[in-house]
Amino acid sequence: MNSGTIFLNEFGRIRSGWRALFFLAACIFFMFGLNAIVFGILIGAGVDLDEHVAATTALGSFLSLVPPIAFGWLFGSLFEGLPFRALGGWFTGGWLKHLALGGAIGAFTIGIAALISMALGGLRFTLDISNTAESIGESLLVSLGVFIVAAAFEEALFRGYLLQTLNRAGFGPLAIAVTSVFFGSVHLMNPSANLFSTVNTMLAGVWFGVAYLKTRDLWFPFGIHLLWNWVQGSVLGIEVSGLTKLSPAPILNEIDRGPAWLTGESYGIEASVACTVAILVSIVFIHFMPWVRPDPGMLAMTSKEAANRT
Repeated sequence: MNSGTIFLNEFGRIRSGWRALFFLAACIFFMFGLNAIVFGILIGAGVDLDEHVAATTALGSFLSLVPPIAFGWLFGSLFEGLPFRALGGWFTGGWLKHLALGGAIGAFTIGIAALISMALGGLRFTLDISNTAESIGESLLVSLGVFIVAAAFEEALFRGYLLQTLNRAGFGPLAIAVTSVFFGSVHLMNPSANLFSTVNTMLAGVWFGVAYLKTRDLWFPFGIHLLWNWVQGSVLGIEVSGLTKLSPAPILNEIDRGPAWLTGESYGIEASVACTVAILVSIVFIHFMPWVRPDPGMLAMTSKEAANRT
C-alpha cells in the first residue's frame, strides 16, 4: 500500500484536510444562502426582526443546522463509506445517558463560574419579582427551545464532520485546536466580544471537543453546551455570549459589581477569569472520569479511517 499523495491518502481517498475544507466551504455557502433567502423574504413581507429576537435566533440556527447535518452525512458516506449514525447524532447506545450527564456537567460548570465570581465579590443574584410566574415559565420554555437549536447547530458544525474526519486521520488534538479557534473566532461577531471572551470561547471549544472524544457522539457535548447556556441566561439572568434578549424573564436577576475580568460585564461571565477556571476544571474532570465509555460501534467508526466500511 503506498503512502498516497498530497491530495490522496493511502486508501486512495481525498485527504482529511481537503475533505474538511470542502465540508466547511459547502456549509458556509449554503448557510449564508438559506439565511439570506428566508430572512430576505421575511423582511420583504414587513416582519420586524428586532421585535422577535428569540424566534429570529431560533430560525437562523435551524437554517444553519441543516447544511452541517446534510453535508456531514453526504461527505461521510461519499468519501469514507460511513453511515449517518457515524456523525454522532443518532440514538446509538448510551445516547440518553450521555445527554443527561452532559446537561448535569454544563449546569454544574456554570454554577462553579458563578460561585467563583460571587465569592470574590463580583456578582450577586436576587429573585426576579418583577415578572409573573407565567412570564417566567414562558421565558424558560421559549429560551430552552432557542438554546436547543443553537447548541445543536454549533455542535453539528464544529464537533461534527469537521472535527471527526480530522480525528479519524489521526489528528485528534489538531482537530480540536483548529475547530476551537474557528469556534472562538465566529463569536467575535457577538455584542461586546473582546480578547478575553474569544480566548474563553476557544477554551470552550476544547471542552466540547474533549467531551466528544470521550463518548464519540454529539449528545454529550450538546448536553453540556445546552445547559451551560440555558442555566446561564434563563436561570441566572446572565448575558449569554453578549446576547441579552433570549431570556426576557429569567428566574434570577444578575447584579454585576465588576471588575470586568471577574464578571465579564456586558458580554457576560464567559468573558471572565471565573469562566476560565470553571471550564478548565470541567475539562480535567471529563478527561479523567472513568464511568463514561463510547458505544463500541461508534468507537470503531470514529477512531481510525479504514480501507472498507460496512
